[in-house]
Amino acid sequence: MKPLLILLLLVFFFSACSSEPSPDRLERISYVSELGGPERDYYVYLPVGYDSGPDKTWPVLMFLHGNGERGNAKEDLPFTMVHGPLFEAWSQKKELPFILIVPQLHMFGLDTLGIDYLTNRDVSKVPQRLEVGTPEREPDFGTPYPMSGETHITEFSETLPLSEFGWDRVQNDLLGMIDNVLENYNSDSRRVYLSGLSYGGFGTWYMGSHYPDRFAAINPVVGWGHPSLMPTIAEHNLPVWVFAGGRDKTVDKKYFFAGVNLLEELGHSEVIFTIHEDMGHDAWRRIYEGDDVYTWLLKHKIN
Repeated sequence: MKPLLILLLLVFFFSACSSEPSPDRLERISYVSELGGPERDYYVYLPVGYDSGPDKTWPVLMFLHGNGERGNAKEDLPFTMVHGPLFEAWSQKKELPFILIVPQLHMFGLDTLGIDYLTNRDVSKVPQRLEVGTPEREPDFGTPYPMSGETHITEFSETLPLSEFGWDRVQNDLLGMIDNVLENYNSDSRRVYLSGLSYGGFGTWYMGSHYPDRFAAINPVVGWGHPSLMPTIAEHNLPVWVFAGGRDKTVDKKYFFAGVNLLEELGHSEVIFTIHEDMGHDAWRRIYEGDDVYTWLLKHKIN
């Protein structure tokens, strides 16, 4: 037998016998936005074990970030790793069993308005993946006000919240990213999920309402759903787990009740509404650090 063939057989044998799953990895995928302009990138995270079993299909979780992480999707793209599932999986090495799709929202001119957290940020401060251990977590936001129960809001403008600068402006980009992953990666089209925080929470409601047949479940975090978005979600009985922060002064919990109450009135049987009364707008830290949301998502499949 030729030496090269023997070597290949040995490599195959030891690879097959190895019990160690393949390491996770992070890819950047380029695309051109439906809005035009220069080429942009988004992240695709492939979980631990993805390369070990080529016949296995993996659930897909798209994550929509908040206002402070938007950018040009090139050198700004690492800002999308500051919070959420990708931060947990990549920086904190949490073994999440999902292919993650993490895009970056356009600036839409917000960087010209003197918003401090957009103009005075530094990409070098983004938490990095360490060879050994994990970077220290940032402290929670200060919440120097008592917990309280407030009367919820029942009347809303016809305009969707934050839509001028929001994820709804790039809805076709997002669908294209999902389609690309379903076509080119070992993914399960029946287990596609959507989660987002703050601006991304509003975007999650919007995408779930307009494309309820594309997702097995949605998870808006510290972003409320406009009542006008609820009928299609209820019609498809799209599972929803929505979170609010009880001390959140950025997106107040009083705006959440009308939408989730309407879902129940419309016969929706798969809605959970959780308020972390002791947390502020950064309730997302506790939510994405834990396991409950990920376990809940995986219980659902597209019929």
